[in-house]
Amino acid sequence: MSETTDAPTEEEFEKATSAELDEADIEKDRAIVGRDWASRSQEFLSTATPEGIRNFATGYGDDNPLFTDPEYGRGTRWGGQIAPPIMAAILNAPLRGERPSKQERGGSYRGIHAFVSGGIWDWYRPIRPGDTLYGFGGLESVELKRSEFAGRSVVKVNRQVKMNQNAEVVGVYRTLVIYTERKKARERGKYKDIEDPSYTDEDLAKIEEIYAGESPRGGAPRYFEDVRIGEALPPMAKGPLTTTDMIVFHAGGYGFVPYGLKTGRLAHQNRQRIAPFYIKNEYGVPDVAQRVHWDSAWAQAIGTPRAYDYGVLRECWAHHYLTDWAGDDAWVVSQHDEIRKFNYQGDTHFLSGEVTGKTVAEDGRCLVDIAFKGTNQRGEDTVKGTAVVVLPSREHGPALLPEVPAELQRKAVEMMSRHGELLREGRR
Repeated sequence: MSETTDAPTEEEFEKATSAELDEADIEKDRAIVGRDWASRSQEFLSTATPEGIRNFATGYGDDNPLFTDPEYGRGTRWGGQIAPPIMAAILNAPLRGERPSKQERGGSYRGIHAFVSGGIWDWYRPIRPGDTLYGFGGLESVELKRSEFAGRSVVKVNRQVKMNQNAEVVGVYRTLVIYTERKKARERGKYKDIEDPSYTDEDLAKIEEIYAGESPRGGAPRYFEDVRIGEALPPMAKGPLTTTDMIVFHAGGYGFVPYGLKTGRLAHQNRQRIAPFYIKNEYGVPDVAQRVHWDSAWAQAIGTPRAYDYGVLRECWAHHYLTDWAGDDAWVVSQHDEIRKFNYQGDTHFLSGEVTGKTVAEDGRCLVDIAFKGTNQRGEDTVKGTAVVVLPSREHGPALLPEVPAELQRKAVEMMSRHGELLREGRR
């Protein structure tokens, strides 16, 4: 091994950061819009265990005992521990089914930077310890557009239906992903002049004061009749963001499949499988392009001032905010969030929200509309969204779960039936 650092050459760096959007990739995507396939991904976690549920919740800072304490859950309407509904995003066991051909797998976008720009969730039932989740779905839409950040970009909406081992639909997750050209983002350098954050002891004391005042609603029911339109939700703090936050989020179960974080021989195998995902660092060592989330030098190479978080992490923060407010007897029916700006290392976010509407549905469910946002210390709203929560009612009774659309449930049963057939035949 050489004692000198074999850092990437100018040619290697240019190649690693100069991939351009390929029209062929876009056409491949357009050809598969609307197709459903069984998800073969083996996520970091596939089955919810008491410890897995707890670790996922605490991985984004949620200490709600409904999620973290099995004993506590026995005294709630659920009769036991349940997972934060958004945990459905990171649970997946391989579902057997027809495998798409190469022509039906869409574009690969090798060397193109991708980031989550938002999501839409609909939840139908809780995840309980012992539940194994499977998924099916595909590309719902693809659009070529000009991005404020990086010139040309591709905007894709992926849809995943998540079901448990009984073919019961747990939720539907739509993620909006933006693919941008790294070189153009670097050349434009729109965000390069954002100043590094600096905190005084007084600044930190104000953040700690918010943390000290936070707590989940817990077992005290929030009744529909007691909520008023225009009512403000209490504040919540998240940050200042550190590399430790990224480590804890991954340790909680976020696996970034199908790319993933690998080490040793497994990393070697991954490099053979997806070589363009690995780009030499300053020591000449191939490392994941994903390190933009903890390696500021690499983040700067693609046009941002520092490492930044995952959009999925801020989705989890928003979910934490909603479930804390709603309480044990409620259910978050849906969540729609938009990631507007980056959340860089050192940034602090302050979550706020407001009740924007109240409705009693035909089936007697008492629905409350929420608008929420996350604002950083520079006064920028980096995430905005809306949600619908069903609350218990003194007049109408408990917060009932929504019905799964019949066609969606039928499709889930079909997919699980085919999975069973292939298992019996010994086929994948």
